[in-house]
Amino acid sequence: MVRWKKDKDEDDEWRRRFFGDWDDLFDFDIEKEFRRMEEWINSIMRDFQGKGEIRGPYVYGFTMRMGPDGKPHIEEFGNVPRGARGIEELGEYREPLVDVMDNDKTISVTAELPGVSKDDIDLNLIDDNQTLVIKVDTPERKYYKEVQLPAKVKPDKVKATYKNGILDIVFERERPVEKKGKRIKIE
Repeated sequence: MVRWKKDKDEDDEWRRRFFGDWDDLFDFDIEKEFRRMEEWINSIMRDFQGKGEIRGPYVYGFTMRMGPDGKPHIEEFGNVPRGARGIEELGEYREPLVDVMDNDKTISVTAELPGVSKDDIDLNLIDDNQTLVIKVDTPERKYYKEVQLPAKVKPDKVKATYKNGILDIVFERERPVEKKGKRIKIE
């Protein structure tokens, strides 16, 4: 049996022929590249934090829905400081995802607050009963959210339930929506 043995010069020639300037492809150090990328990301995060310290993870986003007036309403959420009322540094707090549903007689608010007990949740109505403040401040979890309600509500006519990390609050409107319209005659 005859074996053909390539020498190093033939192997180098073969690589140059097929890979041309990619000769460094075989000398690529993946660990070194990952360390370089990690250092780059850490420098970006240090720049992002600036002078104040924000404890991660970082959350930022927005929700958009069509309002009853037909115009889009955009609401931001996250734990990036934006100057919330009564909180000097919002960075420690996460904003829970919140959904507001409005109908003729009630306004319903649903908030995701995983990992807390119902006794840890603090709910307050401010701004003439038109803003709901949801706050949780425990060593393990911190949530804060101000929810602008679409109408004034009765503070004594509210029902709040909390189960499996979901907070549901149903408010009774101060004044039910009066449907105005004109009867259309069918011919």
